[in-house]
Amino acid sequence: MSALATEPDAQVAGDLDRAAELLASRPFAVLTGAGVSTDSGIPDYRGEGAPQRTPMTFQQFLASDTHRKRYWAGSHLGYRRFRAAEPNPGHRALAQLESGGALNGVITQNVDGLHTRAGSRKVVDLHGAMDRVLCLNCGQIFARESISARIEEANPWLDQPDAVEIAPDGDAIVTDIDAFVVPDCTVCGGRLKPDVVFFGEFVPAEKFREASALVQRSDALLIAGSSLVVNSGIRLLEQARRRRIPIVIVNRGVTKGDTRATVKLDAGTTETLVELSARLTA
Repeated sequence: MSALATEPDAQVAGDLDRAAELLASRPFAVLTGAGVSTDSGIPDYRGEGAPQRTPMTFQQFLASDTHRKRYWAGSHLGYRRFRAAEPNPGHRALAQLESGGALNGVITQNVDGLHTRAGSRKVVDLHGAMDRVLCLNCGQIFARESISARIEEANPWLDQPDAVEIAPDGDAIVTDIDAFVVPDCTVCGGRLKPDVVFFGEFVPAEKFREASALVQRSDALLIAGSSLVVNSGIRLLEQARRRRIPIVIVNRGVTKGDTRATVKLDAGTTETLVELSARLTA
């Protein structure tokens, strides 16, 4: 019985065979996007049916106390749901491939930490991680849990609804933020932000170098659950293309890298990763 939720049609089955052939006996890297975490209950910004959103930019966050109140109130409520998400079989399939020596490591555009929780050891968090908080003044790093505890202590009125609309960055929609007390750095009193790349920010150079080095020492690249709209993903794909190594893309719908893929599977990431893992470890 196939690991796919339903039997793949002839086209998908053929693409799976071809992808498995390309990845077999080649140490490969994987780049993952939001589509890998949708089956864990974390929605995709750009997937089919995704709601229209205008996430706060880094420039807005810096601009005023009002923006920071709105961001932190929503982020706090959303994070409570965000951290409850569990790795899905796709995350675990990648961890299994790494432990078996087939996969060199994971580069992820996600900030949910689910690859690490699934057991992946080599993970490059290209856009940061929601479980860390950074002081923009002195650089001090805090655990998100400690900041959450401070927020709850300073804002006992803050509702904690059972159902919160969240997004891939752990945000939520909150309208009543006037009374919200924003946490500050306990070291220098500076402004805090989750240690993630906001819209309008660049991926840290050292993070991109780490991701680039992982692609450089791999003999194939698997891209899963990313539409490749973000520039950093396209740059990594281009690095692989210039080296003429196989590129396999798994994503429902069109991506910006489809014409450069050796094989494109228009299929769900969870079931496809499980199936690929089964074939590559058989």
